[in-house]
Formats: sequence, C-alpha cells, structure tokens
Amino acid sequence: MKYWVIGGEYTDTSFTHIKGGDAEQRIGPFKDYDTAKSIWAKLAWEHVDDAHVRYRILHEEATEFWVVGGVYKSTDFNETADGSPETRIGPFDSYEQAKSAWQQKAWESVDDAHSRWRIEKVSQ
Repeated sequence: MKYWVIGGEYTDTSFTHIKGGDAEQRIGPFKDYDTAKSIWAKLAWEHVDDAHVRYRILHEEATEFWVVGGVYKSTDFNETADGSPETRIGPFDSYEQAKSAWQQKAWESVDDAHSRWRIEKVSQ
C-alpha cells in the first residue's frame, strides 16, 4: 500500500487550480497512513495562516473515497475538540465527488484554524 500527501497553494479557496498553473505537489510514497498523516499535519501547521494552501492524503490502491476531519483541540490536528473520532463523510465512488464534499467542508470552516478536512482513499 502507498500513501501520498497531495496539495499545495491554490489560486483561491475553491481549491481547484494550483497557483501558477503547476501540478499539485505529490509527497511520498509512504508505506503507512500514520507516516503520511504526520507529514500532512506538519504541512497543515506550516501553512495554517494561508487559506489558499491545502493538503490531503491519498491511498494509491483505494477504491472508494472519504472526507475525514473536523474541529480539533489544537492546530497539531491530533485530537478532536470533544475527543470523539474524526468525522467521516462518504464513501464516494470517485475522487471528484469526494473533492466536491471536501471543498464544501473546507469552505464552511475556512475561518476556523482548528478545523481541517482531508480526502482519504481506502480499499473496500
């Protein structure tokens, strides 16, 4: 299994086009989800003040997509504010469907530095 951290700086908060027209950054591969999540969290923290920068975790061999996240206790994004599991929205059959839901959640929480959402691909 391979996990990737994908994203970068987008032209706006619709998160559809990378600034400068380049491709999204693809960091990895990582052999396990926890390693990919630690890199994702590091990048999220480094860019917490830039609403145009977003990253997500992709699982290369996945067959369905989930939007995962919520409101966290702190900007290290390790524990949700109420201690419950992260919210999982899905599954979606395509990345584009999941990205649409992710964009909606990201836009709803754009002003909350403790909110983060990502797309995960998982095998059925």
